[in-house]
Amino acid sequence: MSRTWVVAPTCLPVVLRRCHKCASSYFRANGKFRVNANHKLIDAWLLALCAMCGDTTRITVLERANVRSVRPELLDQLHNNDPALAAELLQNPVVRRRNRIALDWENAWRLDTGGPVRAEGEGEGEGAGAGETCAEPDGEAVEVSVRFAARIPVRPVRLIAEGFGLSRAEVERLLAEGKLVSAVRLSGRTSGDFGFLLKR
Repeated sequence: MSRTWVVAPTCLPVVLRRCHKCASSYFRANGKFRVNANHKLIDAWLLALCAMCGDTTRITVLERANVRSVRPELLDQLHNNDPALAAELLQNPVVRRRNRIALDWENAWRLDTGGPVRAEGEGEGEGAGAGETCAEPDGEAVEVSVRFAARIPVRPVRLIAEGFGLSRAEVERLLAEGKLVSAVRLSGRTSGDFGFLLKR
């Protein structure tokens, strides 16, 4: 039996950057942009608020760019505070490097398994998933393809535990016994699509 799971964002991730006014390192982007035009040059920033003191930080999107070099669609998105553009820019490694920021995705994503029934005899799945676990008949191998709707770094072991309503210790045991097989390292972190086979 084969299934497809999707790791999907539920909101924008927390931006990790030191606040200049307090000791916090957590900023929340709300999808608001600031655009400043000076003759034929344009600057644009994504704004984020400190989670502790509310101070605003600016994440550079455009810097002294010639207006003619900027796509009209991008300008429209900036002026309209497009939340999809904010999500796209935060996931852009070039933007993150230029601004020296990192992202914290904790509680900002869910796992959609497409399976509304929990595994028999197992506890309810907790975690950041959709609140549903994926039941399969005992003894039947399950092949799962995991797709990422955004570059969200998570541990495959955590996804598998949530998806099947198992404890992480149980998933680690299945891995050690060779009942959980994948081409990727399941004990590390990944943000790219992968697949695995569970032999029950």
